[in-house]
Amino acid sequence: MSAFADALDDLFADPNMAVTVSYQGSPVRALVRRPDREIEFSDITVHTGTAVFEIRRREIPAPVAGDVIVHDGDSFVVQGEPRLDAERLVWTIDVRPA
Repeated sequence: MSAFADALDDLFADPNMAVTVSYQGSPVRALVRRPDREIEFSDITVHTGTAVFEIRRREIPAPVAGDVIVHDGDSFVVQGEPRLDAERLVWTIDVRPA
């Protein structure tokens, strides 16, 4: 295991950084971001809340669109194609409310 993988394990184990979520009914550790995004329609700009989950590949080997993540009682559906980081250790998963 690389030093980078060891550091990621520490990050995901830290209760101040990662939380336990339910992915398709199984508990996994995740980093959760809830950034606001701007979406433009013609002359109108709409601010909307989003959610992004980062989950270690070893916990979820192959996430797919349509899978469900539950965080703090809110359900989210995976949308689009999940992306792996450069080291191929962590998925970045975009979701929409279920």
